[in-house]
Amino acid sequence: MISRYEEVERVAVGMAGMPVLGNIVGAGELRDSREPSNRSSSSGSRRGSSPHRPQDHDCGGADQKADAVAGSRARLNYDSDGYHDSKVPIMASLSGGGVVTHTAPSYEEQRASPALLSRGTSGNSGTPGARSVRDDGYCSASSTPRAFDHKSTKGSVVTLSCYKKEPKIQIEEECFYSENSKRIRANSIKAEPNDGRETWGTGADFLLSIIGFAVDLANVWRFPYLCYRNGGGAFLIPYTLMLVFGAVPLFYMELILGQYNRQGPITLWKICPLFKGVGFCAVMVAFYVSFYYNVIIGWAFYFLMSSARSELPWVHCDNAWNTEQCWDAAWLNATNKTDVKYQGPLSHFTPASEFFHRAVLEMQHSEGLNDLGFPKWQLAVCLGLVYVTLYLSLFKGVKSSGKVVWMTATMPYVVLSILLARGLLLPGATRGIAYYLQPELTRLKDTQVWVDAAVQIFYSVGAGFGVHLSYASYNTFHNNCYRDCLVTTLVNCFTSFFSGFVIFTYLGFMSYKQGVPISSVATEGPGLVFQVYPEAVATLPGASLWSMLFFFMLIMLGLDSGMGGLECVITGLLDQARASGAHWLRREHFTLFVVCVSFCVACINVTPGGIYMFHLLDTYAAGISLLCSALFEAVAVSWFYGLKRFSDDVEEMLGFRPGIYWRICWKFVSPTFIIGVVVFGLLYQQPLQYQHYTYPPWAVVLGWGLACSSILMIPIVAIYKILTTPGTCRQRIACCISPESEHEAIRGGAPVTRFTWRHWLYV
Repeated sequence: MISRYEEVERVAVGMAGMPVLGNIVGAGELRDSREPSNRSSSSGSRRGSSPHRPQDHDCGGADQKADAVAGSRARLNYDSDGYHDSKVPIMASLSGGGVVTHTAPSYEEQRASPALLSRGTSGNSGTPGARSVRDDGYCSASSTPRAFDHKSTKGSVVTLSCYKKEPKIQIEEECFYSENSKRIRANSIKAEPNDGRETWGTGADFLLSIIGFAVDLANVWRFPYLCYRNGGGAFLIPYTLMLVFGAVPLFYMELILGQYNRQGPITLWKICPLFKGVGFCAVMVAFYVSFYYNVIIGWAFYFLMSSARSELPWVHCDNAWNTEQCWDAAWLNATNKTDVKYQGPLSHFTPASEFFHRAVLEMQHSEGLNDLGFPKWQLAVCLGLVYVTLYLSLFKGVKSSGKVVWMTATMPYVVLSILLARGLLLPGATRGIAYYLQPELTRLKDTQVWVDAAVQIFYSVGAGFGVHLSYASYNTFHNNCYRDCLVTTLVNCFTSFFSGFVIFTYLGFMSYKQGVPISSVATEGPGLVFQVYPEAVATLPGASLWSMLFFFMLIMLGLDSGMGGLECVITGLLDQARASGAHWLRREHFTLFVVCVSFCVACINVTPGGIYMFHLLDTYAAGISLLCSALFEAVAVSWFYGLKRFSDDVEEMLGFRPGIYWRICWKFVSPTFIIGVVVFGLLYQQPLQYQHYTYPPWAVVLGWGLACSSILMIPIVAIYKILTTPGTCRQRIACCISPESEHEAIRGGAPVTRFTWRHWLYV
């Protein structure tokens, strides 16, 4: 009669040469019923727990793993009642049947199994429902294994499991090294290639994509004007402070969340179901922005095609759309027109202004928001070209969009450099640059300067949209997103500053040529790029070429930002649909649906009264709602999910923990920064108007309804989660603020870490 211990010995020795065939078993699932379950978590420290534990194992090769298995018989103790574990974490149990499998648990199965989700400390039992442990190594088909550091404080966990219906065996080994280096796991259990999610072709594709989204039209048409208006070079002081302590930490947080969880902005919130509405809010904001942002690219297409002629159409006032009040520079020498005075490029009576408002937008055929009219077919065609381009860039996922950004993200810098070189040769260019950079330190006492700096850098970086999170979800697990964050931030700030030189060289030239102060020339928004700048280049030799270059640059700047917004919508909704069971849904078809819906709504903005709807959407679609999305995202991660666990996630991916600067910003500074911007934004509300048109009260209500429709998703989804989560009231709350991987253990009575002061006070 073979004894129970001899049978365990025989199986443990024979396991080393077995093939990988089948399923995975959780740690300690079939332990002897007479033995108390008092093993420490596999991730806890067991240094010095057993005199028999070898001190220096090489856990990197298969031979060492086999030796560890074969040597397990020397590490088993047994007593008169049978056998039990020593303090060394070795365990084996089986019942009748042969051994048929030999494999290691995947990341998803570890997260799903409460027995494998323990993280304890030496001498203490692991708590079911705590976090799983993952190793470094192969994380996707396109990634490379991390170099194994033989100075690591922790080694590997070798898990062998086998059963034919019931027989199971698991053997664990931990190897320890010196404590002077980072803790890096040798064998990765985070199996990314099997989750069916694609990855970027190269790391440069991802980097250019997030740079392309962050660097958009606002860098050209808003930052230079704000810098001029708020003290010139002095504006860079609040701008930099708001960048360092507000926007960049949130940007870095989004990259970590997306890359670690490999989920879209909605399904990501399995880490804290109570805040799943934040994902819906971000997706809705990105969708609303696509309704009007892509219209700007359509206008640029129209101007690009209008520039492809020998003489630009906005040079003279002899066109069918011009009025009698139109001011033409050629009339200065005409005796019958000397009474017409130039009122600056922002006047309604310049050729460029009348071309934009009367020829392109056809505003003369609308009385206001209540009289939109039918879409102008030329603009609808241009808008259709934009959406066709977006679809062709997105329908294959990041494999296709990652190639497009090589042109859309780099070409603007080439064009900006060419335009700057030409602008510096113009008379008055240095005057414009002096106005741009002349520091006025006294302006720093003005609260509005700080609010402008905060709003500009926050929207420029793009945190809260969920776009960076969506892009990062296609990264390999060990991609250096910390480096990507810093590089993108520096490029974004450089582009804003550099584009200011380009714009103000031409504004200085206009001020000099027309004899008007630069304050009557400088402006922001569509007025700058569709009125002021076209009028400036119209007086240059070879004006058509410079005009085409400028509008081609605008198209490139807009396309990668437009791709980012729609990618957030597509990734977020598609991941949620597949998580709900719609695995039949193809990305190509869903992308076509999203693009068609966005195009149909955007057509409202190309009607004669569409500019009024455009301004309404621009004011309310991504204002307070975007700030609320970023605020609750920061609160959910740093307070409810927990900074300790979030720091552990960073360490698993990058090999180092985030410093105290990042942790303090995530938990205190960035949320405070967003709250301050929201409060000041609400206190200093301006009347809604476009030029001389004041919006009716019902339009303001419509705008706030649009903003609240996305904000209200946060409390609505939170209430729904609390009501639909099974269990007692305490279990519902615990499950809603804990990752889904811990819910089974919580319902089983395991302690809830988020009900302890240590969780909330950790920094």
